[in-house]
Amino acid sequence: MNENVDLRVPVLIVGGSLVGLSTSLFLSRLGVRHLLVEKHSDTSTHPRGRGNNVRTMEVFRTAGAEQLIRDAASVLADNHGILQAGSLTGDDQEWLFKEIDPGGGIARFSPSGWCLCSQNDLEPVLVDHARSLGSELRFSTELLSFEQDADGVTAVIKDRETGAHTTVRADYLVAADGPRSPIREQLGIGQTGPGDLFHNVSITFRSRRLASVVGDRRFIVCYLTAPDADGALLPVDNEERWVFHAPWQPDRGETLEDFTDERCADHIRRAVGAPDLDIEITGKAPWHAAERVAERYGAGRVFLAGDSAHEMSPTGAFGSNTGIQDAHNLAWKLAAVIGEVAGPGLLETYEAERLPVAKATSARASARSGEHSHPGYAGSPGPTGGRKGGMLTVALGYRYVRGAVLDVDPGLPVVPDGMNLSGEPGTRAPHMWLGRDGARVSTLDLYEKSFVLLSDARHPDWRAAAEQVAKRLSVPLEAFGIGTAPGADLEPEEGADWAASHGTSDEGAVLVRPDGFVAWRSVGAAADPEATLYEVMVTLLHRG
Repeated sequence: MNENVDLRVPVLIVGGSLVGLSTSLFLSRLGVRHLLVEKHSDTSTHPRGRGNNVRTMEVFRTAGAEQLIRDAASVLADNHGILQAGSLTGDDQEWLFKEIDPGGGIARFSPSGWCLCSQNDLEPVLVDHARSLGSELRFSTELLSFEQDADGVTAVIKDRETGAHTTVRADYLVAADGPRSPIREQLGIGQTGPGDLFHNVSITFRSRRLASVVGDRRFIVCYLTAPDADGALLPVDNEERWVFHAPWQPDRGETLEDFTDERCADHIRRAVGAPDLDIEITGKAPWHAAERVAERYGAGRVFLAGDSAHEMSPTGAFGSNTGIQDAHNLAWKLAAVIGEVAGPGLLETYEAERLPVAKATSARASARSGEHSHPGYAGSPGPTGGRKGGMLTVALGYRYVRGAVLDVDPGLPVVPDGMNLSGEPGTRAPHMWLGRDGARVSTLDLYEKSFVLLSDARHPDWRAAAEQVAKRLSVPLEAFGIGTAPGADLEPEEGADWAASHGTSDEGAVLVRPDGFVAWRSVGAAADPEATLYEVMVTLLHRG
């Protein structure tokens, strides 16, 4: 190992966009010291990546950031639907859906909800919140090189403002360095999938009169389908700031220089159907939609997260959400291994769990592009099961069939046909409201910094077993007795049956991981709860 080291940290994160910042936030919440480096001087200034699904908002909830994000997103709080139209002034208009959550059905499954917050608004919230928890974030800092050995990673980083070089020694490196990931390339990790799907130019512009054309149609996005002027229109403030995604055909020789301000303004006017619309072009940014998934999620002590691990069509807002959930999955495992709670084998479950989810989700995102006739996409919509196509199931109902879970049939589909969050190992633990010390909390609020064992308060053997196992293994393991019996820690709301909702009996128990996924459950009583739970924890944590 190189002894000429300037800085030592348990984790080095490369990339300070949504996924890297989320990794930093989650690690800080778990008390893991780390350094994040980002080559750009600041967070994103271009409004993009705006859809944050229910599962993403749940993990931000447990990280204490949900309300901060909703405050930052308040200007678009009333935008819900997706409109498809020949123009905004003609009769050819159809709502693909008008409400994200018609009837409030998501509340059955989650204490959170979908949130429309653009990347340029979300990233500063993550920066501020992570720094308030002690995160060290260095912008204008790039990774020059890295090498790893059996004990860690040695990296050289450069301050782009001063030119100073720093040698960093880390136990682990997280590569959140984007779809062209130099780290992934150096590791020699290939990719699978169809590859490039389509190309767009994202155009930001100001128009005061467009709001009157849009009227009371508070859409998230409007797909405009005029043959000579198709594109996607997105509001930024519903008043005068807008984004338009125009198709770009680089394979036909079209260059970014071809997208002059005049051409862009004319295209938007024809797409909207308002030839006299006032338009001031304020920015342009190319982007590429692709379906690719890394063949591996890392090598040795280096792990891929976000776009470095998978690229997805933007339709459905799956890409950044999947990446943020990668970070959430990886963070607790890094914390457990670094804290010597778990053996290194636990980190191998990161790929086993997240890679299949990325494959299933990226395929669904591409199909969604076909359903919505996304500008520039020529692929087939494929089988969808209707326009909504189980979007909530893809976002929230996926399962881990292999990894840090026990008693899961590996032949089960990663994304089931419908929502079934009933406490099965490998699925996100069920949400239900409980009373705790006079406050109303969701079961999901219990899961972040330790494993949690739920059992019925009338059968205290499970709680006693958890206390003994936590001592024997020196692991964070909380146990809660649920019910109305004396000594209960949590009380269900009237009429709620926690055991039934978790697929167990009043004599059974459910073990939930720090990321809120069910690791194991006992449907009935165990002859020796302590011995049973001890063996479960040793297996899950690779402590053999």
